[in-house]
Amino acid sequence: MNGMNNFPIDALKFDADGLVPAVVQHVETKDVLMLGFMNRDAVLRTVHEGKVCFWSRSRQKFWLKGETSGMFLLTKSVRVNCENNSLLILAEPIGPTCHTGHESCYYREANDAGGWTEIMPVAVSPEEIYRKA
Repeated sequence: MNGMNNFPIDALKFDADGLVPAVVQHVETKDVLMLGFMNRDAVLRTVHEGKVCFWSRSRQKFWLKGETSGMFLLTKSVRVNCENNSLLILAEPIGPTCHTGHESCYYREANDAGGWTEIMPVAVSPEEIYRKA
C-alpha cells in the first residue's frame, strides 16, 4: 500500500460526530461491497493494521469487519474524495462481505412492482458463516 506509512489523517474532514463515510470496493472486480463509518482511530487501524475497521454507530464502539464472522476485508488502498470528507477503501474480501452471506451488501435492486429483487445469490449461508466464528 503506497503512502500508508505517512497517512495524511489530519487532511480528513470528519463530521460533527467525528465520522467519515467509507465506501468499500472490491480491489479486483470494483464491485461496491459495503458502506461504513470510520472515526479517526478506525481510519488509522484500517491503514496500519491492513484490515478494514469501522465505528459502529448503533453499538457506539469500534468494529473490526470480520471479527465475528471471519470474513475480513484486507486493505489494499485508501482514496479520498475531492472534499476530503469521504473515503473509498479498495479491499480484498475474505469470503462474503454481507452478514446475509452475499458477496456485497448491495445485492438487491428496485423492481417495477415497488419492491426489491435479489440480483446476487447467497455465497455462503449466514448459519455457515457464524458457525465457523
